[in-house]
Amino acid sequence: MNKDELRNFCLSLPGATEQVQWGADLLYKVGGKMFLVTNLEPAEITSVSFKCTPEEFAELIERPGIEPNKYLARAHWISICEITALKRKELEELIRTSYRMVFDKLPKKVRVEIGSSG
Repeated sequence: MNKDELRNFCLSLPGATEQVQWGADLLYKVGGKMFLVTNLEPAEITSVSFKCTPEEFAELIERPGIEPNKYLARAHWISICEITALKRKELEELIRTSYRMVFDKLPKKVRVEIGSSG
């Protein structure tokens, strides 16, 4: 998956937005809460980080090219340092899970607004 494909996929999720933050990070958010972070530069993806379930976290960090996120591991965020560590379908499903986990914790009013616009 290249950066454009990742962007298109993330922005296809209801209510998803993108924002540059911390200087060189591209964040994808829903309801103002991030569900995925990747590098802004260079043009190729060098890492992707997102939230996962505790079970997925334990399984994924055992794979080569995947490690606990340096800042958010306690919240079960992983960093994929080698984009080829996951097949595209698996990556998309994990991103959907991250999105859903963040979406589900949003206030009900925000979830309803996103649901009616998406």
